[in-house]
Amino acid sequence: MNSEALRKLFDQVRKKRLSPDDAVERLRHLPFEDLGFAKIDHHRALRQGMPEVIFALGKTPHHVAEIFRHLADHEGNVLATRATPEQYDAVVAALPNSVPPVEYRALARAIVLKRHRKMHGKGVIVVVSAGTSDIPVAEEALVTAELMGNNVRHIYDVGVAGIHRLLAHRGALAQARVIIVCAGMEGALPSVVGGLVGVPVIAVPTSIGYGAAFEGLAALLGMMNSCASNVSVVNIDNGFGAGYVASLINRL
Repeated sequence: MNSEALRKLFDQVRKKRLSPDDAVERLRHLPFEDLGFAKIDHHRALRQGMPEVIFALGKTPHHVAEIFRHLADHEGNVLATRATPEQYDAVVAALPNSVPPVEYRALARAIVLKRHRKMHGKGVIVVVSAGTSDIPVAEEALVTAELMGNNVRHIYDVGVAGIHRLLAHRGALAQARVIIVCAGMEGALPSVVGGLVGVPVIAVPTSIGYGAAFEGLAALLGMMNSCASNVSVVNIDNGFGAGYVASLINRL
C-alpha cells in the first residue's frame, strides 16, 4: 500500500465513511516491501502480534544485512536466527550508528536489535536444557521469547542422568506459565518436567546424541510419545519455534 492509498484510507476514517476497526482490518495484510531477493512482511506484527524474523541460514551476508536494515527502519525489535559472525559483521556495517547497537548472541547464533523492552507476556517462561550440549538450542528459544516481550529464565544441565539437579529447581518450575525443555539423546526430560507442573511444556528435541539418536529423531519420537499430557513438541533443534509459541501462550 503506497502513501497515496494510505492517505485515502485515513481520509475515509476522518470523514467517518470507514470505521477505525475496518481500516485496521484492511491494513492487516498489507504491505510488504519487495527487495527483489526478499519480500519483507512489515505488517506481520499487526496481523499476528509478532514481527517477521529473519532465518539467516543459507542467506548471504549481504542479503541478511539488507533485510535486517529494512526491518530496523520500522523502529521495532529485529531478530535473525541461525546467523554467522560474518552475517553479523555485514549487519553492523549496514547499521553502524544503531542505538542500541546490534548484538551477536553467539550461543544462540542470533543477531539481535532490542529497542523495546515492554513486557507483553503475563507470566514467566522458563527454558530448560537437559545437557550443556543442548544450550545453543535453548538459547535460541530464550532469545526469541525475550525479544517477543517476555520475562524469561533458564535452568541448564538438569537432565535425567542426575534427576536431583532438576528437582533442586522445583520452585522455579512451579512459578512458570510456560516451560520449554530442550533435550537430545533419548529425549526423556520433557516428560519428567511435564509430570511436575500444571502448565504447557514445549519439548524441543535436539540433534545431540550418539549414532542411534539419529540426529535427534530418537528424541523427537520419544517426546511425541510422552505420557505427560501437557507436553507438545516442535521440530528437531527448533528453539525459535518453541520460543515463539511459548510467547503466544504467555500472552493469552
